[in-house]
Amino acid sequence: MTSADRESHDMNEMTDMTQTDIALLLADAADEAEIGIAPVGAVIRRGRRRRARRWAVAAATTLVLAGSTGVTLAVTGLPGGGHGDRTAPVATRPAPSRARHVDEPQRTDLARGLYRGKEWRVELQVWDAPRDRTEAVRQYNAMKKLRLEAAEVHKAADLIGKISFFVTRAWGEHTPQQVMYNTLENWDRPSGTDLESIATRLGWSPESSGRLVIGEVAQTAGQVKCTWNDGSSTVAVPRAGVGAPSAWFVCVAPEGRQYQNAEVIQ
Repeated sequence: MTSADRESHDMNEMTDMTQTDIALLLADAADEAEIGIAPVGAVIRRGRRRRARRWAVAAATTLVLAGSTGVTLAVTGLPGGGHGDRTAPVATRPAPSRARHVDEPQRTDLARGLYRGKEWRVELQVWDAPRDRTEAVRQYNAMKKLRLEAAEVHKAADLIGKISFFVTRAWGEHTPQQVMYNTLENWDRPSGTDLESIATRLGWSPESSGRLVIGEVAQTAGQVKCTWNDGSSTVAVPRAGVGAPSAWFVCVAPEGRQYQNAEVIQ
């Protein structure tokens, strides 16, 4: 299981929604195995991003990167939606002590809610950079227990001096899956209208594809607007990630709608 960097494209080169729908359906068919990561589709780059990101997604996700701004992460409630769908902001966990606990990440609950009577949740994990091989082995083993795969890390020593982050999504009793991640020496701080986002499943059913949108933005952003394929939209207030120099937002599409794009509006 590996991550894949794809060529950057301009947002104007995005295909129409019919092709997007087909891509989601094809990804759905590949998502029967509920645990694991798969290479991502094309990344659309805009704004002032200067680094190549590693993205890992559970099969049946669509990745989109666009220009926007970001602040402290939160989640917005949605109009409509059957099957008991609902969502609400959740509090960020307090930052842990800065002791050398490299085998335990700093965690931020980004969002959670109900879909078909089961809880869905999104979490950010930030892992401190190990200073030596002993710390790297501890961290490597801890990640393996959580079924996390760091970017371009093939052995424990590859983690030395590098920060790792993972954004995971889970639904009900299913094992959480990483949907965004990177391992790097220095975390490039987003600024201005920078925005990176991914659209994935809300639950594990095909009809929930494209309904859960997760993204990283600059800490200066106040609001992010997620637009759905019927032209309607949802506004999210970003939330700061513990241990991260950026903020994160989560949007959920009403039932029967799917992700089209996202932008910072404030």
